[in-house]
Parts: sequence; C-alpha cells; structure tokens
Amino acid sequence: MGLLTIGRDTDVETAYSRRPGIPPRVIIGLVIAAISIFSYFASSSYNPITEQKQHISISKEQEIALGLQAAPSMERQYGGESRDPRKQSLVKEVGAEVVSKSDASKTDYRYDFHLLADPRTINAFALPGGQVFITEGLFKHLKTRGQLASVLSHEIGHVAARHSAQHLAKQRLTDGLTGATVIATYDPDNPNSRASAQIAMMVGQLVNLKFNRSDELEADKLGVRFAVDAGYDPRSMVKVMEILRDQARSRQPEFFSTHPDPENRIEKINAAIKEEYPQGVPQGLQQ
Repeated sequence: MGLLTIGRDTDVETAYSRRPGIPPRVIIGLVIAAISIFSYFASSSYNPITEQKQHISISKEQEIALGLQAAPSMERQYGGESRDPRKQSLVKEVGAEVVSKSDASKTDYRYDFHLLADPRTINAFALPGGQVFITEGLFKHLKTRGQLASVLSHEIGHVAARHSAQHLAKQRLTDGLTGATVIATYDPDNPNSRASAQIAMMVGQLVNLKFNRSDELEADKLGVRFAVDAGYDPRSMVKVMEILRDQARSRQPEFFSTHPDPENRIEKINAAIKEEYPQGVPQGLQQ
C-alpha cells in the first residue's frame, strides 16, 4: 500500500510539473511593458502653445540644461560658429525678433540663435530649451530676411512645442515595449524566434520616425503663425521648401525618412496658411 501511494504521488507531481504554463520570459516581458506604459501615461502636461496634452517626463529646466550641455558638441560637429559677424548678428537679430513678437515669448525657454560655419551641409535644427542653429550651407541659399525668419520660426516651433522632450518620452516607451517584445518572443532554443525580435525592433524604429515627421509638420504650422506675428509673410516658408527641394540630390523614400518630403511639406504649409488666414494673408508683411 505504501509503495503504491508513493508511486501515485510521484506520478501526480511529474504530471503537474509538465503542464504547459506561461514561460518566465513572457511574464518578464509583460511586466516591462506594463511599467513602460504606466510611466509614459502617468507623465503628462498641457502645452498652451499647441493647446494639447503631452506626455513628457522631464521638466523645462531639464530641457534647458540638456540643450546648453549639447550645444558645444553640435557646434563642433558643424565646424563651430560662423566667422562672419555680420551674418551671425543677422541670425540672432531675426531669431530674437520672432521670439519677442510671437507666442514663443510666453514660454520659459532661453532662446539663442547660432550660425554654424559648415558651408556644405544644408540644415537647421533646435535643441531642447531654445538653442537654435542654422548652417552657412543653408543660409547662403536664402534670398530674403523673410526666408530666414521662416527657417528660424520653424525651429522655434519645435522648441515651443517641446518636441525634443516629447520624443524622449516616446523613445523610452518604444524602447520599453520593444525590449519587452524581444524578451517575450526570443527563445534561445528556437533560432526562428530571432526574426520576431528583429521585426519588433524595426517596428519600434518606424514608430519613432513617424513621430518625427509629425513634429516637422506641426513645427511648420507653428512657424507660419510665429512668422506672421513677427511681421513676415508666411509664404516665404514655401520658398524655403522649394530651395530644399531643388538642393536635394537624393532621398530615401519618405516613409523611411525623419523629415517629410519638401514637396509634401509645401502642400501642408499652404494648407496651414489658408487655415490660419481664410481671408488671405495680411497685407504689408515682409517677404
């Protein structure tokens, strides 16, 4: 009797231990995903410039500090500050004018404008907190003060809309969800699981690229508003897009690019101008 009882218990324990269950890696992945989602949605604030609620995990003071810390490195990457004091002064003057006369002045950021010495790279960008840059490679193609104001207005729009901070939060969410997916789906005993892990990483990258394209279009729309507030004709921004289009030698397909195609941006900018000024662009604005 005793031997039969022991044998029966052993059989029960063996059968129980072999029942299929949730693998530990899946549980870990679910926990990581849950923490990532909760952290993202728990950090939110209202932006009066865009009139939208944003999920942001850093303060404005931290944004300013990040921008100031990164600025010297970015300057070195593009050959340092321009050696032409007249051009440098013009960039700072127009940038300050746009800020002071637009809603950008209602933000807490320390805007500063820099002309970079790189004569070949056609680019303009903004760091979190208000550090705005334009290369001589782009500056030399601009024909009017209004075109310069349009470029700077667009970059000011990125800062005021807190796109960098928003992107950091989205990146953390995407990294968390992608990492959770990789952990949950990767099986070292199954080589085929590597494909699903790679797909998860690629999807995460494409999600963030779309966020970047959306940010560019929103900055275009804010740039239209800021430029007019400062007394500049927003149609100058269309001219800038035409310059970028004409200077482009080759591009990746738009879906895999962080910036929308200039031709598509022209269409969106014209739509934003019509939406903002349905009765027509005000007269007397500087080109």
